[in-house]
Amino acid sequence: MKPIYTIGFTQKTAERFFETLGKSGAKYLLDIRLNNTSQLAGYTKKSDLKYFLKKLLDIEYREVPEFAPTKELLKGYRRSKDWGSYEQSYSSLLAERLPEKAIQRDWLEQGIVLLCSEAKPERCHRRLAAEYLSKIFGNQIIHL
Repeated sequence: MKPIYTIGFTQKTAERFFETLGKSGAKYLLDIRLNNTSQLAGYTKKSDLKYFLKKLLDIEYREVPEFAPTKELLKGYRRSKDWGSYEQSYSSLLAERLPEKAIQRDWLEQGIVLLCSEAKPERCHRRLAAEYLSKIFGNQIIHL
């Protein structure tokens, strides 16, 4: 089975972002962002990204909001900066939502990339989402 990849778009040019995705060999990009239609998303705005992925890389775009944090959870973290508390709350949210049910097994077999905005995975929910999926399905995780 292929690894679960993760990527953030901030601090990446469009060229670097799409070239990195292409090298992964993944066939599905799973958008797990809370806000994916904002003008701040630039070239990764939902409607544009879906087009670019298919046209440039033949990668399918899938929106998977079951992995997105809630507005309240994100707001609380931004206010407190308490990553440990956020991590615990987000993990509880995943256990409640069971987002793995939104993932098709063939997506994992063909390769998925979890997309969020943060440049690095250490303090990003995409790392936690990848770890959650890895515990269930046994995939290795690679952060792009």
